[in-house]
Amino acid sequence: MAHVIKSDDEAVEVARELARDFARGAARRDAERILPVAEIEALSESGLLGITVPAGHGGAGVRTATLGAVIRELSAADGSIGQIPQNHFWYVDSIREHGTPEQQAFFYAEVLRGRRLGNAAVDARGPGGARERARLRPHDGGFLISGHKIYSTGALFAHWIPVIALDADDLHHTAFVPRDAPGLTVVDDWDGIGQRTTASGTVLLEDVYVPADRVMPGRRDGLGTFRSFGLLIHAAIDTGIAEGALAEAAAFLRGYTKGGWPGNEAARVVEDPVVVQRFGELAVLTRAARALLESAGDAIDRARATPTEELIDEAAVAMAAARAQADRAALRVTSEWYELAGASAALRSLNLDRHWRNARTHTVHDPRRAKVHDVGDYHLNGIAPRSHPR
Repeated sequence: MAHVIKSDDEAVEVARELARDFARGAARRDAERILPVAEIEALSESGLLGITVPAGHGGAGVRTATLGAVIRELSAADGSIGQIPQNHFWYVDSIREHGTPEQQAFFYAEVLRGRRLGNAAVDARGPGGARERARLRPHDGGFLISGHKIYSTGALFAHWIPVIALDADDLHHTAFVPRDAPGLTVVDDWDGIGQRTTASGTVLLEDVYVPADRVMPGRRDGLGTFRSFGLLIHAAIDTGIAEGALAEAAAFLRGYTKGGWPGNEAARVVEDPVVVQRFGELAVLTRAARALLESAGDAIDRARATPTEELIDEAAVAMAAARAQADRAALRVTSEWYELAGASAALRSLNLDRHWRNARTHTVHDPRRAKVHDVGDYHLNGIAPRSHPR
């Protein structure tokens, strides 16, 4: 049975304690592609996976900004571990928005027990390039699902795999399928340059039976904070990657005994004014990402408490800005600090490049250009970002 966290402060402290443990093996796990099975079990047992369950159902119901802080702490330690529960929290939020009272009661209890929700949302493309959509077919009081899903982050570690599927009217639904259901296969075939141990592979479904009460309709009416909430978790991952890289870069530079470059009198690299200036610029980028992340989380909570169009739009814009800044910070910090360190930082044995590979891989998930456009369109033309997932 998992621990039940009761407050925002406890959630952040537990995340920090776990992150210290996770950071110790992060470089080796990445280098050898060792899946973090024990670490994900520890994450479940810690109670962190239940922190967004509403207080009325026994959870902590933490602030959205607190969830961002938790994901940020985990991602600073290991970007892959920070991403693995991303879809878990997204579907817990989906249950809050779209689930029946019975579905909420059941799945919230599951989550508080430490049970993990995975992901099977993205359909594979067929020979012609079009998505081959997973379909729900009525059968024996429930449904059969067949499909081929890719980028299924979290599925390999999950107890329940939410599967996005269309009904006969092409309406989206989420079917919650047990990990060991007959006809369901999870394939560990993710082979990215970064986020190597997320196991973001393939889910195959062949006539998988799902009872009707495990199928949840998905609303796409354009109003709500659902998309903004999902983007917050992505921004938290990238902000955490930036923070983790910045901390490791600082430790490396402090241990660098070589003096400054010719032309200055610095006895150590960290006393070189050029290095200090450039490192400060990277720290400013990272602190800005963190501040925007927290501000966006609070904007989401305001829109949930009073769901007016104005507040929902403001949450969407705040989140787009946070996402763009997190992307910028992660890519610049993980790349540019090498200019301050010299060739020894590039040794394969140190595996410091994993931060850049993680940032480069994760930031293409939801490109910065789209978020900057969203912010510009809002401030220039009064057009708010769409409030449902792209």
